[in-house]
Amino acid sequence: MSQIIAAVSTGMAVSAIGIIRMTGAGCAGVADKVFTRINGRPLAQAPERKLVLGELHDAQGRVIDQCCAVFTPGPNSYTGEDTVEFHCHGSPAVLAAGLDALYRAGARPAQRGEFTKRAFLNGRMDLTAAEAVIDLIEAETAEAAANAAGQVGGRLQKRLEPIYNELTDLCSHFHAVLDYPDEDIDDFRLEEYAGQLKRNGKALEALLSTYQQGQLLKKGVRAAIVGKPNVGKSSLLNALAGYERVIVTEVAGTTRDTVEETVKLGGVLLRLIDTAGIRETSDRIEAMGVERSRRAIESADLVILMLDSAAPLSDEDEAVIELCEELENVVVLLNKSDQKPVIEPGDLPFMTIICCSAKTGEGLEQLADVVEEWFGDEMPCDGSILTNARQFDAIRRAHEAIVSALKGLRMGFTPDAVLTDVEEAMEAMGEVTGATVREDITARIFERFCVGK
Repeated sequence: MSQIIAAVSTGMAVSAIGIIRMTGAGCAGVADKVFTRINGRPLAQAPERKLVLGELHDAQGRVIDQCCAVFTPGPNSYTGEDTVEFHCHGSPAVLAAGLDALYRAGARPAQRGEFTKRAFLNGRMDLTAAEAVIDLIEAETAEAAANAAGQVGGRLQKRLEPIYNELTDLCSHFHAVLDYPDEDIDDFRLEEYAGQLKRNGKALEALLSTYQQGQLLKKGVRAAIVGKPNVGKSSLLNALAGYERVIVTEVAGTTRDTVEETVKLGGVLLRLIDTAGIRETSDRIEAMGVERSRRAIESADLVILMLDSAAPLSDEDEAVIELCEELENVVVLLNKSDQKPVIEPGDLPFMTIICCSAKTGEGLEQLADVVEEWFGDEMPCDGSILTNARQFDAIRRAHEAIVSALKGLRMGFTPDAVLTDVEEAMEAMGEVTGATVREDITARIFERFCVGK
């Protein structure tokens, strides 16, 4: 942990400002080798957390940039260690040269997520907050960003902490009575903890129930647009995306593979999947696209079935209707409402049917209302819901262990046997907060991060 690391934390694209970050004991001394303040004083003597002007230069003394630097001593920095940031002009060439100068002066390249990993290992944040950092960076909606920011602020950890503390008290009481029989400690009666275990189990169950909504919040709703060829699926995707994302022609079978686009509709993030038209075909490539369309239907959270309202139902239409008839969350769009209708909503075995025109945009507001009604849940976006698959699995195991402990209690198992399950629950919960997380899990978590964060 004593090594000094450095990286560009703002990426290498052209921008007005680019930031080079460096952390580790003695990093201010390394900074002085490549940065000269206007007043000539060492950076460590600058006011803490205040930008100071100076020149960044290479090992030969050639000026790379006139920029600002800020020194934040540990333990009150992001990583908990001494930290220096250079706020340079955002030229990739300037940033690369500045980084090279720091490497030559004694720093080494930072690994993916190493700054945040150090923050976790130095106790500046728990693991739920550390994992939420990358979710905040990758957030695609304001709601997802708000939830990730809440987790960075510790909301999920605060939800788990009382449960973990109660289980700790339970186990510590048992071991205290066992290890110190001569001390004046209240007798341990496992039955007295039954209500507490039930309460903790229900609390974990309630947290687990938020995961599905958390996934929709984080990743968006997978929405498959399905129908026979040339019914208007690609036109709908283009209309919702706001630009010509997919080629649209009068030739049936133009879309031969699934095409994805992310849009926000009715306040909900949709991952639209424009599928190949479903029909029997001898074309091998088109047949592969049709099979992918079928798989997209099976995995979708929302299926948008498009039919041509200006033409009678064909065998191909009937085949797609049969595929979708037993699914939940199917909305039917009777396209081409600008033409004389041949199909009426009452002809179809679905509850939610909208007459629309992908060409004019008619009916798309109704579609947005349906999406908002079905997926715009009032679930809080304050960081208290589960969005992370690893965390979900750990909480699931913790819940199962508590259920097992309660079962053992009802069957009259000895306290040590029941508490084995309780300790298993604590270990699983510790994998979420970082209390008991193994080194290999820690390494895998931070591999998701970008360099410089």
